[in-house]
Amino acid sequence: MDSKTWGPYLSDRQWGTIREDYSAEGEAWRYTTHDMARSKAWRWGEEGIGGISDDRQYLCFAPAFWNGVDSIIKERYFGLTNAEGNHGEDVKELYYFLDNTPDHSYMKMLYKYPQNAFPYEELLRVNGERNRLEGEYEILDTGLFDNNAYFDIFIVYAKADDGDILINITAFNRYTESATLYFLPTIWFRNRWTFHPEIPKPTLSLNNGVLNLNQVDLGNYYLHLDYNGADWLLTENETNFHRLYNGDKSHNGTKCSINDAIVNGNETIKNKTSGTKAAAVIQKEIDGNSSISIRLRLTNKQNSKPFKDFDAIFVEKINEANNFYAKLQTNLKTEEHKNIQRQAYAGMLWSKQYFRYDVHLWLTGDVNQPPPPKERWHGRNSDWQHVKASDIISMPDTWEYPWFAAWDLAFHSIVFARIDPDFAKHQIE
Repeated sequence: MDSKTWGPYLSDRQWGTIREDYSAEGEAWRYTTHDMARSKAWRWGEEGIGGISDDRQYLCFAPAFWNGVDSIIKERYFGLTNAEGNHGEDVKELYYFLDNTPDHSYMKMLYKYPQNAFPYEELLRVNGERNRLEGEYEILDTGLFDNNAYFDIFIVYAKADDGDILINITAFNRYTESATLYFLPTIWFRNRWTFHPEIPKPTLSLNNGVLNLNQVDLGNYYLHLDYNGADWLLTENETNFHRLYNGDKSHNGTKCSINDAIVNGNETIKNKTSGTKAAAVIQKEIDGNSSISIRLRLTNKQNSKPFKDFDAIFVEKINEANNFYAKLQTNLKTEEHKNIQRQAYAGMLWSKQYFRYDVHLWLTGDVNQPPPPKERWHGRNSDWQHVKASDIISMPDTWEYPWFAAWDLAFHSIVFARIDPDFAKHQIE
């Protein structure tokens, strides 16, 4: 397989990034926040946990979760901004990239989700009280993972071909007693129609338990779920102006309506049958020291039996990944060293991101949108108006540093040259 139309191109963080900053003073960390993220339709990219997208990020998929006690569903990683952390910005979550191949035909990662309420305020408060000479207050310091009261959630993808992606999400309850977990596999279109009115708005609708998706550049896709009785919630990937800016209420659903329906019981979108964002709702009680899996298939092919060959394709793609690394690692003698190197490559491959950023347009503003402050013409990146990025870029870290810089790409390309020389050359170019 050579095509890489689909891959792990969804950023871990879009909020608090430079390209989403339209402030006069260039305070990216304060202009958009984690609290705003669930309600704001981003201009330049999208974010999620262990997510994927096509290479122009027209369509995005990522799993979300809820433990039944958090104040919000877990759609994105939480962290501290530069001013909030005593050592600068810092993600406060536990997740690990375990496997990946250069064509992304097999990808695997692990996210550790606590069963008790996530300590958002505690992490902010304690780190805010510490100075730069003191250690950071990390998620493990809160005691949240004591007694193994958490879920190990493995997010795994296998591509039958480049437009046919198999998805397996398995949650292990590491605690001795049963615990509730909501699986919320979510799919949505990046909002381009608000900023480019000439672009046809994509469509998403539910038909006999299958999501039908259409976007003018991608064509038709279908999302199948191998689970009977799941509820679907459909809404729009639109900014909630009422929540963020005290604007008018939307009666058609906004980006955060799924969160509001699950956590707060809001029924605004209960009977909505079309939109630009959707999530299945699967509530499971998982026994202690046990696991539950759900399976999905995102494909551009009509398939009346999408899960008939599901397990066989996964086995095939795992074998392909094993064979690829076996040939690459003939000089390594121990399994431990092979596993270390393979997971290191996985970290590099998972950190490829779709990066859209037109600096001139970022400075001048969009049609039908308020113009950016004039002060920004003398601030960050104002001399880089020739930059019009719309590409897959290797990031140092898609949460801490979701942007590109020449020195990073040069080092990355040395690593990529061994597993994907074409991509390495592309990064240098």
